[in-house]
Amino acid sequence: MKPVRSKKDMQSELEAQVQAFVASGGNINQVERGKSGLDHEKPWINPFKSGETEKSPPRTPVPDVIAAIDARKSPKKNKPKRRSKPTKKWILDDFGEPVRWVWSDES
Repeated sequence: MKPVRSKKDMQSELEAQVQAFVASGGNINQVERGKSGLDHEKPWINPFKSGETEKSPPRTPVPDVIAAIDARKSPKKNKPKRRSKPTKKWILDDFGEPVRWVWSDES
């Protein structure tokens, strides 16, 4: 089982790394709170495009390809009808009063 590192251990390790960086001649720039690295004059740049002038490639309509794929699909087979559960049916007398009930298989 891995030993659990406490937050205090991680903070002290990070502080030691920072001190070693400064001792070896590194420089730390102070940035005022709330300052962003993004330029407010420029809009966000899409990382998937190589340049600002690059346009997305034109799309090619492919309805015939889609129709061919749909034609290869096998049609859905009809499922056999499920046998319905028996239902309780009342047997009524001539005056519409229930006499008894029976189980019936028909719907």
